[in-house]
Order: sequence, then structure tokens, then C-alpha cells
Amino acid sequence: MATTKKRSECPISCSLDVWGDKWSLLIIRDLMMSKQCTYGDFLKSDEKIATNILATRLLMLEENGIISKLSHPDSKAKVLYKLTQKGIDLLPLMIEINLWADKYSELPADRKAILEEIKKDKEGFIKAQKQELKKTI
Repeated sequence: MATTKKRSECPISCSLDVWGDKWSLLIIRDLMMSKQCTYGDFLKSDEKIATNILATRLLMLEENGIISKLSHPDSKAKVLYKLTQKGIDLLPLMIEINLWADKYSELPADRKAILEEIKKDKEGFIKAQKQELKKTI
């Protein structure tokens, strides 16, 4: 497995080298919400990722063990992308990013409602979500 070259020994810098750009985090978000996605599914996201950026980020995430690529059961021309255990372990970080956004941004009511539920039992939510995501590994 190839890994991204480190800019420094700082844990934050090393982590950001792997998943710290906006597009990688959005790919991870989509996989956390959908459990698995095709290339076309990522292209349909509201953020409108360019195909060249998507291809580059998917390859980088796969090379760093965050996602895996599987054969699509219905089409030989498609592949499915799924989170690995390493990717699933980013769930608490993603929750914290959402909670930070809730504190400092205007979010739609449906998003705020979900975050209010998470706040009631954050650890329980994370545990349940991790178990659900692990079913797809």
C-alpha cells in the first residue's frame, strides 16, 4: 500500500496529508452516509466535484487505506467504493466537524435536528454508526 509523503512529523500535518482537503472529506462523508458509492454517485453530490479531482482523490484515499474498491455486483463496468476500518475510524472527527459547524454556521433545520440528537449521546451515536459501517467491510 502506497502512502502519502509526510511534510513533517506533526500528527496533524501527517493526517491532513491523507484526508485534509475538502474533496477527500466530502468523499468520506458520502461513504459514511451511503455505506458504498460508485464513481457516478460521487459526481451527483451537491458540491459538483470535477471528474479529474474525483479520480485523483479516490486513488489517493485508496492508496492510503481509507477506502477500498470492490467489483460492482450488477455491472462489470462499475466499481463500488467503501470505507475501510481506517476510514470508519474518521467518524468521530466527522461528527466533531459537524458540531463545530452547528455552533458557528447557519444550518438547515433538518441538519440541526440530527445534531441535537447526536449531542444527547455522542458516544452512543458514534458506537452505533461505527457498528453499522463495519457491516459493510
